[in-house]
Amino acid sequence: MTEPAWLEQILDTTLPAEGGQIAVRGVSLVRQNRILRARSLVSDDQGQTGRSFGFKWHQRDTFESEAALARTRTWLRERYGDIANAPWWSEYGGHPLVLDAGCGAGLSSLELFGERLARVRYLGVDISDAVDVARTRFEERGIEAAFLQADLTELPLRERSVDVVFSEGVLHHTDSTRQALTSLARLLAPNGRFLFYVYRKKGPIREFADDYIRDKLRDMTPQDAWQALKPLTEFGAMLGDLDLDIDVPTAIDILDIPAGKLPLQRFFYWHIFKAFYRPEMSFDELHHINFDWYAPSNAHRQTPEEVRAWCRDAGLVVDHEVVEEAGITVIARRVEKP
Repeated sequence: MTEPAWLEQILDTTLPAEGGQIAVRGVSLVRQNRILRARSLVSDDQGQTGRSFGFKWHQRDTFESEAALARTRTWLRERYGDIANAPWWSEYGGHPLVLDAGCGAGLSSLELFGERLARVRYLGVDISDAVDVARTRFEERGIEAAFLQADLTELPLRERSVDVVFSEGVLHHTDSTRQALTSLARLLAPNGRFLFYVYRKKGPIREFADDYIRDKLRDMTPQDAWQALKPLTEFGAMLGDLDLDIDVPTAIDILDIPAGKLPLQRFFYWHIFKAFYRPEMSFDELHHINFDWYAPSNAHRQTPEEVRAWCRDAGLVVDHEVVEEAGITVIARRVEKP
């Protein structure tokens, strides 16, 4: 497959030949392996984050089993609803432009949007070479799509040109969650929708452990970080297999630990450190999720109040919000400020 013709239309330019370079709205791009890739410099943290995710998404056997895909599909639809059949698609004409900002391997879009992808112009963007994996996965399904490898805060797109921005678990992996949200909101057309999920702040022990582990991994290669985290995944699986419950008799408010009964594995998961477990998933699938959390240097956590304020300041009206212990899911609309 070649890039769809509409890619030139939204970029307002003619694509260069393989290996050729072009500048679009101040962004220098080179075409390599049929994908335009930005040549701009990024911070050390953003570069490390990109390498971590590029490595992770190339491990296709760690996220493509039916059990893993079903879990992803269910979790997305629980939070966003039936997006593929949402009534608001009719507001954007016959072929709305959908920007998947931080597409990774295309996992979330393929599972959430489903058949809707055949009726949109899908543009997947990622800072890592995971875009190559995403393109392959879309091609395997016969879905037309375009891809860019670029920093989502510096995209070569016109302001107010995108109908739907989707950014599932990505904004917090930039140098600034707020800046990423604001940059993408500028690309939305009036009444365009922004669908996103960001991490929520946890209790103090968990926050400390998360940052401590990330700091230990940041100077490792992705391959070494993958190996270094395996004992953590093994421990989480062991806790899950024990199938034991504990009962916190009184809330430990000083540590943000509530009272109540819950599985021992989930107590560690929410309040000590993340060691994911689901009995139906393989070790590699569990490890993929733990690596996703700990490997990137950029992994900011937010409060719901912060996210609401950022949306308001960016000219977004929140139509749908789901706040969970893990994170915050939002569907917001771009409105013109008076």
